[in-house]
Amino acid sequence: MNFPKNYINVLYWIAMAGLLFWFAYSKGWILANFESIDAKQAIHLLENDDNVTLLDVRTIPEYKSGHLRGATLIPVQALSQNLGMLKQDKDKKIIVYCRTGSRSVSASRILEENGFTPLNVKGGIIQLIGAGATLEK
Repeated sequence: MNFPKNYINVLYWIAMAGLLFWFAYSKGWILANFESIDAKQAIHLLENDDNVTLLDVRTIPEYKSGHLRGATLIPVQALSQNLGMLKQDKDKKIIVYCRTGSRSVSASRILEENGFTPLNVKGGIIQLIGAGATLEK
């Protein structure tokens, strides 16, 4: 089947727009009903605000290799099924982090949809370490 060149160009630009939309959505840049904070803001909140809790949404091996003190581990793949673990934190801000900040966006969406107040850490644990956070094993 031979399509006119116009149709191929239109399909190309539709595909590119879809890819751009997906990327922005996955980063939490658009259609996000939660706040994203940088690593320094997260560290400041953890040090100065008693009304926050810390959620690590990485895998078990990642968590065991090093995590922030006091972090609760619930891998993002299991978060929907384990929201009960956070019921005591329903009235707190939940600082959510992963390795680079992508999985924490997905987790923040799940939390927000279930009535929690997530704060997604942009750049994840990599940025937290760069901002001076210490890890424990």
